[in-house]
Amino acid sequence: MPKKKSPKNSDQPELPLESVPSPEPKAPLSVVSAMPAPRVEAERSEGTVPPSRKKGVKVQDEEAPLAKHYRTWFLDYASYVILDRAVPHLDDGLKPVQRRVLHTLWDMDDGRFHKVANVVGATMKLHPHGDASIGAALVGIAQRGWLIEPQGNFGNTLTGDEAAAPRYIEARLTAFARDVLFNPKTTTWQLSYDGRNREPITLPAKFPITLLEGADGIAVGLATKILPHNFNDLCRAAVNHLQGKTFRILPDFATGGTADFSEYNDGERGGKVKVRAKIEVRSKYLLVITELPFGTTTESVIESILAANAKGKIKIKHVDDNTADKVEILVHLPQGSDPEQVVQQLFVFTACQTNLSPAACVIQDDKPQFLGVREILKRSVDQTKELLKRELEIKLGELEQQWHWDSLERIFIEERIYRNIEKSKTWESVLAEIRAGLKPFLKQLRRDVTDEDITRLTEIRIKRISAYNRFQADEAMKKIEDGIRETKANLKKLNDYAIAWFELLAEKYGKGLKRRTSYDEIAQIDASEVVSANQRLYVNREDGFIGLNWRQHEFVQDCTILDSALCLMRDGSLKVAKVGEKVFMGREIIHCAVWPKDGDTNFYTMVYQDKATGKAFAKKFQIGGLSRDKLYPLTKSEGSRVVYLEVSAKEKDMPKSVHVSLDGRSGARNREIDFDLTNVPVSTRSAKGLTVTKWAVKEVKRTDLALG
Repeated sequence: MPKKKSPKNSDQPELPLESVPSPEPKAPLSVVSAMPAPRVEAERSEGTVPPSRKKGVKVQDEEAPLAKHYRTWFLDYASYVILDRAVPHLDDGLKPVQRRVLHTLWDMDDGRFHKVANVVGATMKLHPHGDASIGAALVGIAQRGWLIEPQGNFGNTLTGDEAAAPRYIEARLTAFARDVLFNPKTTTWQLSYDGRNREPITLPAKFPITLLEGADGIAVGLATKILPHNFNDLCRAAVNHLQGKTFRILPDFATGGTADFSEYNDGERGGKVKVRAKIEVRSKYLLVITELPFGTTTESVIESILAANAKGKIKIKHVDDNTADKVEILVHLPQGSDPEQVVQQLFVFTACQTNLSPAACVIQDDKPQFLGVREILKRSVDQTKELLKRELEIKLGELEQQWHWDSLERIFIEERIYRNIEKSKTWESVLAEIRAGLKPFLKQLRRDVTDEDITRLTEIRIKRISAYNRFQADEAMKKIEDGIRETKANLKKLNDYAIAWFELLAEKYGKGLKRRTSYDEIAQIDASEVVSANQRLYVNREDGFIGLNWRQHEFVQDCTILDSALCLMRDGSLKVAKVGEKVFMGREIIHCAVWPKDGDTNFYTMVYQDKATGKAFAKKFQIGGLSRDKLYPLTKSEGSRVVYLEVSAKEKDMPKSVHVSLDGRSGARNREIDFDLTNVPVSTRSAKGLTVTKWAVKEVKRTDLALG
């Protein structure tokens, strides 16, 4: 995967400000016109006055020096607000003030936190609208936590508390922002508003930031409202798009709650999302609100409850707010209240239920466009793919240039061409001698030798020539050639490279980020529900592998390519992994099955020999929730060994007794034991179990079936 190169270490020269072209003036936007079309067209025409306006207007008024400046003022202002203030750009998902704050933080970045007041002051050289808008934008980004890492009191989005003054708080870029937002080699620059500095037109974002963070803005004649989405959902959707699969993404709110997305309409205008708070009935006279609807705070919810109570719409005793890092609003009810009925009243009459009207509008090609969130993601992912391609092409060019320079240097030193210039008296003769000395070796190179290449050879220091090591030079050349081959391979399989990029981001930044907002009444496209079970799962128990369509090994069951397999090993470890052509699970597999999509409901009975104590223990358990590709221990000490395992679909079918044969070398007088399992309770997978014997066990067999 490509690694971000710090701009501080980049050897690419910065362009002088004079060489940065000024952006072309933006054309007026007809979509924001509030005037009738004939009037707009008439006002755009120089020196033309509509007939309907000629009555009572003197000719000299229309010919006044400032008259022409007012003819398009509304469209100019509307265009400016839309393009440069309120609506995010599709390329990086940021508004101009957000982009300038992030660029300033990147420019100041030294790994340490910076005073927000200093960041605001530095950003003002790019943003002409004062410190208030800059500080508010920085705090808003930091509160979401994806692009700016806060330190200090940045307020509380749950309670609505404001952040401390900029001189008291600090911030810096997150690792995620450094990875996906910045690369000076692929950035397009423009002059700042006063021409003294340069700033990016858009940041080269390699992730759909506008969907991750969401956006909200009101312009002239239009507004945008893009709801935030879950990071892992976006990564999966990006991979699905690159693989040509269908997908659907739904918003996920940091405040949690339950949402109805049945009328979401893919985030386009006209859609509607209903969001409810999560309310628990703790007792007959106590309700607790633990999650809020998106866009509300504990303060606004409490105010709405008190207002509804004052109007007689609901009856409550009083409200307490215990919110800190988690929401906890205690609603105390008077005697005789029906808590279930009050919950319904809270949804109807207070801010415990809200309706959102999404309208995904972004800037592209200097125009506002209303798009669905799936279309925004597709375009963003396609742009990411193109940026990755450009980065690979730049890297390939740098590697090939380095290979050329290293090859010239090796020829120059190993063939002692530098000796040919000892008697040269002019600069022209020096260049001629070097070019003549290189001529027999030009076939070893991949491109022509330029005057710049020869000049570079003359700059090699004597110390470097005397300390030249051919072995080290060959090793360095080999690394460059390996890098060239790898880069060319990635360019050839660019789609797979882009898929790997999103999978890497999900692995690096998406661990533990589950959805906070639950949803119902929604027709979600689920590939696992429609895929055919046309695969056959096999297991190689001894070597510890599972695989698809291995006819030479033991058949387990039919499955789909999206299924996961559960394996229990002899050493008492447990693992769930996605099925594949060949997947290592763990040696000596004693149980293998397809992991149910709705969770495993089976009951397990296990007897194992504990390594630490030497005792044998019996336990009954259910597995519960698991993460894929993670090894879970079912025993208490490493090196233990499972001697008996049985899986039952129902609790009543679990074994009630087993016959235990002890090892002949154990020293036990009685080497045959019948153990009653009815006293062993069904517990969690991490339970230790009950002691069966302190001696080494040779074999365990179920006995209650034979008795039956």
